[in-house]
Amino acid sequence: MANGDSMSRTVQFSIFIALMLGFTLAIHWYLWLRLVRDTALPPPWSTVQTVLLVALLVGIPTAFFLWHLWPSALSRWIVVLIYCWMGLAFFLLFLFLAVDLFKLGGWIIQKVAPFSSGISDAGRRLLVARITALSVLAVGLLLATVGVVNARREVTVRRLELTLPRLPAALDGFTLVQLTDLHLGPTLGRSWLAEIVEQVNALSPDLVAITGDLADGMVDHLREEVAPLQHLEAPYGIYFVTGNHEYYAGFDQWMGEIEQLGLEVLRNRWVSIPPEGDGFDLVGIDDPEGARMVPGHTSDLETALAGRDPSRELVLLAHQPRVIDQASHLGVGLQLSGHTHAGQIWPWSYLVYLQQPYVYGLHRHGDTWLYVSSGAGYWGPPMRLGTRSEIVHVTLRSAQQAP
Repeated sequence: MANGDSMSRTVQFSIFIALMLGFTLAIHWYLWLRLVRDTALPPPWSTVQTVLLVALLVGIPTAFFLWHLWPSALSRWIVVLIYCWMGLAFFLLFLFLAVDLFKLGGWIIQKVAPFSSGISDAGRRLLVARITALSVLAVGLLLATVGVVNARREVTVRRLELTLPRLPAALDGFTLVQLTDLHLGPTLGRSWLAEIVEQVNALSPDLVAITGDLADGMVDHLREEVAPLQHLEAPYGIYFVTGNHEYYAGFDQWMGEIEQLGLEVLRNRWVSIPPEGDGFDLVGIDDPEGARMVPGHTSDLETALAGRDPSRELVLLAHQPRVIDQASHLGVGLQLSGHTHAGQIWPWSYLVYLQQPYVYGLHRHGDTWLYVSSGAGYWGPPMRLGTRSEIVHVTLRSAQQAP
């Protein structure tokens, strides 16, 4: 059975890699059509354009493997360069698609209305293609620059105040801070995380919850980068649940390192806050992607809740928002999630809805509050457009009267 599971994971991973490479190839081919073929610049400029696009295409998978196998100052800068290209390529793709949709509309009008006329002169068509390509490049570079600046701004604090009906009056005003999607790696490191830790400690939370996707890389490569987490302070504890990225670079090693930093990992289990007396229960579940990556790792909320008193208030830490249906059914009062980055780069947020019921913000799902954080960090391109990085500060209010 173990060999079968291993083979299945290998096949799934191979299919995933093949799809991602195919998608990347298709994007670069489309950009080549619009930037090289349509503009028809004379040699050697057309050759230079083609070679550059091919190099950037090959650079994407190369950068991923380079960072994981040979982390260094040089590989870090190579990865940063490629990540920036990924963000720019994304903007160029959507801008050219918008232009093509506009051209398609004009073509349809031309067919429907015989009196309309397109550009028939080849020279004028070439001029329009070159002006269009230059304009798209300019706008794409502007958006990418704005995205980089926005991603590197100081992380904002999002403050929430939520009433939980089963929270004891004695815990009215209890505060917790949620950190999620830090994604420490080639573009976010120790100094940045140290600033985040200072911000969190300045809020004086009663409890800190980290809802997954801590780092992108092996423990041996990023141990120093994540070290500032050991300085987090919260009297009721610092808790961690897995995200999908915890399974990509040595799960067991990361779990051991996280515990060494003083964080308590909640893997499909609950704890009482405070440990004795009236309070609420805090439950954490593994990320749903874990089952595909590591044998025996399932996201099992029902098992996680076994043995608890259902009359107590319940707060769930779950990396992905899509478990909200089950959470609401099982009596969760508040679910804290991340994963989506709020789309990170507009208009990617619209595509996130294909996988997640909620992408960002506070929502009421049945009797359950759900907050989906945009995350403190980002993945891939060091850019944010239409979103902000955030730390979430939650004040819990009780609906019960003090005796």
